[in-house]
This record gives sequence, structure tokens and C-alpha cells, in this order.
Amino acid sequence: MAVKILSVDDENDLELLLTQYFRRKIRKGEYEFVFAHNGLEALTMMLKHPDIEIILSDINMPEMDGLTLLAKINEMRNPALKVIMVSAYGDMGNIRQAMNNGAFDFATKPIDLDDLSVTIEKAIEQINYVHEMQREHLQLESLKTDLAVASEIQHAILPRVFPPFPDLAEQLDIAASMTPAKDVGGDFYDFFRIDDHRIGFIIADVSGKGIPAAIFMAVSRTLIRATGIRGGSPSDCVTYSNKLLSSESVDCMFVTLFYGILDVQSGEVVYCNAGHNPPYLLKQNGDVEVLSVSKDPMVGAIDGIEYHEERFTMEKGDALVMFTDGVTEAMNTSFEEFGENRLVETLEGVTLHSCKQIIEAVKTDVASFTKDAEQSDDLTLLVIKKL
Repeated sequence: MAVKILSVDDENDLELLLTQYFRRKIRKGEYEFVFAHNGLEALTMMLKHPDIEIILSDINMPEMDGLTLLAKINEMRNPALKVIMVSAYGDMGNIRQAMNNGAFDFATKPIDLDDLSVTIEKAIEQINYVHEMQREHLQLESLKTDLAVASEIQHAILPRVFPPFPDLAEQLDIAASMTPAKDVGGDFYDFFRIDDHRIGFIIADVSGKGIPAAIFMAVSRTLIRATGIRGGSPSDCVTYSNKLLSSESVDCMFVTLFYGILDVQSGEVVYCNAGHNPPYLLKQNGDVEVLSVSKDPMVGAIDGIEYHEERFTMEKGDALVMFTDGVTEAMNTSFEEFGENRLVETLEGVTLHSCKQIIEAVKTDVASFTKDAEQSDDLTLLVIKKL
């Protein structure tokens, strides 16, 4: 598209001079000139031609001078609109004032058209730069909107109603929380009914952050849930999920996870830990025990892995606290990690609390430790308590 240039001057011969000098660019469709004879006419022309991008304005004109016109243009707050002021060489006071008030450049009379041509080209470069920044800004705004929607979708697919199983409310307490480091995260948790007395539950951490991790998180969560809800053993579920995810993994993405099945009646928990942080068992007597460290690798990285399972029994009043490394690896401004020792200290003080209270206590202590430091990783907790 042609760059539209408005010439504002009360001397009629300037119109002929400009159209003659720039005739080739006008013929090629590179420049298009419109003309006005004072500031008032210029404002009218700008309403008629809102795509004007360069204004060549004389300073001394009847009805409305160039400095007043410049002030009116500044009120439009259009960074892509460039004003080149024109005045007599001896009128440097007004020229200086125009430059201080935001004019892009100036030219002196009699106009050196070769120099003016260079000035116009410089203005066009700046205009193109502004347009590019505006396009990028719109793209960023669009991306920001998309991320907000993605964040809402991500939270919507995670269980958020507690207690989740009303008929088990007197036997089981469950609470969970996921706080992403960015707009969307790679951590997730889930729980679901397998049958009348068994509950499947999972906490996981996808490699990486942002949109790629969020997409891989959604795929992993859907796959593991769909597999686990059929009632197979945790090791079979994780082995099958690894087979599918490793064959479809992009950029070597993987997920660490802890998947367990709780028999609400007996309290027995059968679980498979695939490279995830070992959970803590808060005993009714106040002790805090850590489950065994995983010997199996993360899911989605290596095909053909056979995963193993272990088991333990939850007594009445015991709580199982699962978390992602965003908790223990949360750093303060001195780059110190919150660590497992601080986590254990927090848990020792809340062994008799509800699941929600346990989660809030951990999040509060982590926030108090990190203070003004930026959150570096997703922070997710899942707590299950046998009542």
C-alpha cells in the first residue's frame, strides 16, 4: 500500500513541487499525497483520510499554525503518525519548540527535496517499525487470551470438588492443589472411583513448563485415567501408559508420577512410583514416614519398561501426602531450596489436621520461605486421609 503523506502549507506552489519531484514514486503506488492549506484543513483531511502516516507541516500558517496542529496531533496518541515540520531557516526557535514537542524531524525553506526525500524514508522506516511492534503486541495479546483460556481449561479438567465422594465422606478425606509457575503448568493430580471400595489416585510432573508441558500433561492425565479406571493394577496401568507415551513422545518429553489404588475398607494401598518424589505418610501417632524411593524410571522416556508396585496399609487417622518437586525445590532469593527437611518439619505439626489444612500449611510455609523470589516450578499437592 502507498504511504499517504499530507502536506500542510499555505503556499500553493509546494503542491506542484512535491507531485513533480515524487512523480515516479506516485506512479509506482509507493507514495500518495493529499494537501491542506492550514491546520484546520489538515484536521479535516485527517478525518477524511485516517490512513495518513506522514505530515509535512509549515509552521507559520493562517487560522491554525503548525505548532498548534502538532499539539492536536499529539492528542491522538498515534505513534505511527510522523510529523515533519517545515519553516524558514531563521525560524529556529519555532523549529526547536516543534522538535521538543514531538516532531519527527524538520526541513528548512527553501526545501531541499533530496534531503526531504531522505527524511521521508527515515520516517517510513520508523512507521514500519511501529506497525511491526503493534502487530507483535496484538499477537501477544491474542496469545495471552489463549493462555488464559488454556489455564481455565487445565484447571477445569482437574477435580476441584471436595469432598469428591459424598458416600465416602465419613471414611475418606481428600484435598488437592495445583499452582502453575506460568499461565499453564505441567503438574497434575487426579482421583477416581474404580469400584465401590477402591479409589485410584495420581500425582504427576511433566518435564518442561508452559504450553508444551500443559499439552503433554492433558494427554498423560487422560491416558492414565482411562487406563486406571478399568481397574487394572498400578504397575500394569503405568506400564501400558509408558508404552503409548514413549511411542508418541515429542522432544523427549516425559512424566514422573505416583499412581496408587486405595481400598477404603481395608486401608491397603497398592502403588507404582515412576521416578516421582516419594510421598510422606503422616501417622495418627504423630510420626512422619517417607515411602521408599522409586526404582522405576519416568514414564514416556524409554519404551519396553516393566514397572513394579509396592503396598502398605493406612490406619485410621493416617494421611498420605503427595507432592511435586515444586515444593521441595522452591527457592528463596538466596537460591536456597525449601528442601525435604523443612517439609517434614511442616508435616510434623499438622499430622492430625484435615487434608485441606495440611495443604494450606505446606503452601504457607513455602511462601514464607521463598518470600519475594519468583516461583520457579509448578507446585502441586495431593493429600488423602483415612478417617
